[in-house]
Amino acid sequence: MTFHPQPQAGAPKPWAFPAPERGALGNGLTVLTCHRPGQQIVAVEVLLAAPLDAEPEGLDGVGTIMARALSQGTDQHTAEEFAAELERCGATLDAHADHPGVRVSLEVPVSRLDRALSLLAEALRSPAFPEDEVKRLVANRLDEIPHELANPSRRAAMELSKELFPAELRCSRPRQGTEETVRTIDAAAVRAFYTAHVRPATATAVVVGDLTGIDLPALLGDTLGRWTGSAAQPRPRPAITSDDTARVVIVDRPGAVQTQLLIGRTGADRHDPVWAAQVIGTYCLGGTLTSRLDRVLREEKGYTYGVRAFTQVLLGSADGTGAALLAISGSVATDVTGPALGDAWQVIRTLAEGGLTDGERDVAVQNLVGVAPLRYETAAAVAATLTDQVEQQLPDDFQAGLYARLAATGTVEATAAAVSAFPLDRLVVVLVGDASVIAEPVRALGIGPVRVTG
Repeated sequence: MTFHPQPQAGAPKPWAFPAPERGALGNGLTVLTCHRPGQQIVAVEVLLAAPLDAEPEGLDGVGTIMARALSQGTDQHTAEEFAAELERCGATLDAHADHPGVRVSLEVPVSRLDRALSLLAEALRSPAFPEDEVKRLVANRLDEIPHELANPSRRAAMELSKELFPAELRCSRPRQGTEETVRTIDAAAVRAFYTAHVRPATATAVVVGDLTGIDLPALLGDTLGRWTGSAAQPRPRPAITSDDTARVVIVDRPGAVQTQLLIGRTGADRHDPVWAAQVIGTYCLGGTLTSRLDRVLREEKGYTYGVRAFTQVLLGSADGTGAALLAISGSVATDVTGPALGDAWQVIRTLAEGGLTDGERDVAVQNLVGVAPLRYETAAAVAATLTDQVEQQLPDDFQAGLYARLAATGTVEATAAAVSAFPLDRLVVVLVGDASVIAEPVRALGIGPVRVTG
């Protein structure tokens, strides 16, 4: 009998975030492509330079209605026909508006890519914006607003934006508009916003998937390349200013059995060299079930099912005018709102006094860097991140370099970034809950003046 040696595992291959190839079509459309062998579902994202701060005064939400209306009929197909054509391709097409612009997302089997790209180009090139469809979309949006206002988490986010940013900044107001502004939107307003801001010369398309055997330049030229428009320049991005003077705002919800809490301020975005350390430090503070906030508020005290600390880019900008939201979010039982806030402050104070441990830093790096290959298994995940980079005016290799910077971040550096991100005398606290129960215990903490609103 012959015994064969057991096969041994080879050395692990280093993983890097996929690098895109950059080009442009004759109409000025910027194109990023990323070949991912084996990804038979192709993801396409188109970023339109139609930012929310370009919405006309009194028409907040017109960007959202326009985005939703892009696939609701074209000069060649009714809304029903267009949906049927997408279904025949096995494709999904979605669009949404956010502060940097409108993103249109397509996913389709690679075998149907040509037809799906034709439909995408049709939606971008010649949307019909029929009056009845726009009215329906406006009515749907108006139906959504009361539900959002009743949702404690959404309500807290709206109030924090209103508190942090001056009224003249678009980011101080709800992204999808208010009942007052949405009611004024009609097909003419949607068409005007489209005409003013949607054109290939200021747009970027990102294509990710298995592109084996596909003449992508020719295919894009025959589809998105037929989209025409002027060579107007994108709007300059507004500088983000904010007021993080320590204070507490209670949105009164009489009888609420829980308090939704959102603590935040603005800080460094992805262009700042401190970003990697800030990500690690914030993760250690509240990024997972084993983080410091959860260990105290959930495990030791039983105040909550979970509290999270996170960073969210608001409007990244290469000229330094962008910003990120640095926040702590969670919900606690009404009667322990004061103690929970007090303990959260003590967790941050202890972090500043004693610093993070090497073990905490190592777990954060392992969780953030080690799972990266799994996060980007799908073409859609890669395409979304590449589009984020374009949206935030970052270099194409930013994400690849970020993982190296995260791995190289030391414990002292991560501690300093977390402490700088959450200074206890510069935090705005929003509480959505029963003011009659929570106001006095919160005032007693002395973390800032307390104001109650409806």
